[in-house]
Amino acid sequence: MPARCGWVNEDPLYVDYHDREWGVPVHDDRKLFELLILEGAQAGLSWYTVLKKRENYRQAFDQFDPVKVARYDEAKTAELMNDPGIIRNRLKIQSAIANARCFLQVCEQFGSFDAYIWRFVGGEPMVNDWTARNEVPATTPQSDAMSKDLKKRGFKFVGSTICYAYMQAAGMVNDHARDCDWHHAKR
Repeated sequence: MPARCGWVNEDPLYVDYHDREWGVPVHDDRKLFELLILEGAQAGLSWYTVLKKRENYRQAFDQFDPVKVARYDEAKTAELMNDPGIIRNRLKIQSAIANARCFLQVCEQFGSFDAYIWRFVGGEPMVNDWTARNEVPATTPQSDAMSKDLKKRGFKFVGSTICYAYMQAAGMVNDHARDCDWHHAKR
């Protein structure tokens, strides 16, 4: 049995997420948008809660097409508020729509969201060398800078803690524990 980070429970969904996605560098704009929306939805909840609802989110949010999400109106917001498959928090739903609009503006300015967001780590994943779960920070200077810049551009639910979780999920940071088999994995 492979050695994994201590936060992984036995649920195959969680194991698969850890083994195949977490810490793997993401450069696809739609996937980066998906992670941005899901990390915002996580605020105040566990990632496991959001992960279990991810397929429902994909359906509810048009496969995370930012162009479509940016056009959502009050009727679509009401529809989403009645969808039991997602987290029905009006502020989080409204922020997803607003963030889609901001996302498109960033893409227009920088050519892609990927070109914009990876600047916060110099274009390369930061590889940490933690031995214990309690060593992993909740925020870093890079997540602070990302949060500040995203907020300046109008994004919501992008505090530094959410930004650091986003960096981990998007592989901008490799925080697999030193004794995890995925710490040194080439991806």
